Amino acid sequence: MTLRRPPLAGVYEGASLTDFGGWEMPVEFDSIRAEHTAVREAVGKFDVSHMGQVTVSGPDALELTQRLTTNDVAELAPGDAQYAGITDEDGRLIDDTVVYRLPAVSDDDYLFVPNAGHDGEMTERWASHLDRWGLAATVTNRTEEYAMIAVQGPDAETLLGAETALALGSLGRFEVASGAVAGVDALVARTGYTGEAGFEILCPAADAAAVWTALDCQPCGLGARDTLRLEMGFLLSGEEFHHRDEPRTPYEADIGWTVALDTEFVGRDALAAQARDGVDERLVGLELLDRGVPRHGYAVTDTEGEALGHVTSGTMSPTLGVPIALAYLPTEYAEPERSVEVVIRGEPKEARTRATPFIDR
Repeated sequence: MTLRRPPLAGVYEGASLTDFGGWEMPVEFDSIRAEHTAVREAVGKFDVSHMGQVTVSGPDALELTQRLTTNDVAELAPGDAQYAGITDEDGRLIDDTVVYRLPAVSDDDYLFVPNAGHDGEMTERWASHLDRWGLAATVTNRTEEYAMIAVQGPDAETLLGAETALALGSLGRFEVASGAVAGVDALVARTGYTGEAGFEILCPAADAAAVWTALDCQPCGLGARDTLRLEMGFLLSGEEFHHRDEPRTPYEADIGWTVALDTEFVGRDALAAQARDGVDERLVGLELLDRGVPRHGYAVTDTEGEALGHVTSGTMSPTLGVPIALAYLPTEYAEPERSVEVVIRGEPKEARTRATPFIDR
């Protein structure tokens, strides 16, 4: 299968590339550690154009998006954004997303960002439910039209502020504004996936190189993006949930705060029952106390060797210098400091449960 190439593909110099969600994306420019440290201590930039961009407009755009996401879209004023799940009738996560209510100057009402490779599926989901429910809205997959650049780190505001007249200091977390960046019309949102202060910039694909080049800082790949998000305990589609291979609800995935049960959405009744009855397993943090690095799929047992669950993601934390992981375990193991073991190549390694995020941000 031919991989999709982001609009910035011709701009990279020296990046190692990988297939991610059907896209050919940079995984590393210099080293994961150097890129990770740049974001934690200064600023780094990421090409995240592989994330989907789908707009929804028209008289029923709010109702359609409200009924297909778990959070309360009606709470959004123009220029607001929110994190939400997209669930099936049984309340299982199909995807997670950020929904933007676009500033009034935009021709569209809402923009939501599905995960890489999900843009076609989610556009079809919105369009098919639009017809099923007899609503009036226009759903457009704009993933090929836009580039998306994330600028993350404590110096992000200073760096980006030199390239835009937008009042970045007054742009609150999960707010989005419209304005020029490096002379290119763009949407600038105070959102991100690293736990650091920073911004995500949406601009026309044809003009993305000008924005990328103007933001003179450490380029970062998906490798650093993964270690940064893991230190924060953020979910990754395909790892912490997958509709077929890792079917999980928002409560199991520890994002129950995104579920607005006082709204009507697909999966609402199943999730209301789970909110009432509780869940058997939950995503928890782990720290390995022995040598080794926990990886996706490794078994987790109690100290007697009885199976408890499995690791979904793991890494050697560049910030902490210790191995960390996320794993689904019985809820009685959700509290910190429970002793468990992670089985690495047949050998049990001592570990303990940890609260997330692993770092203080």
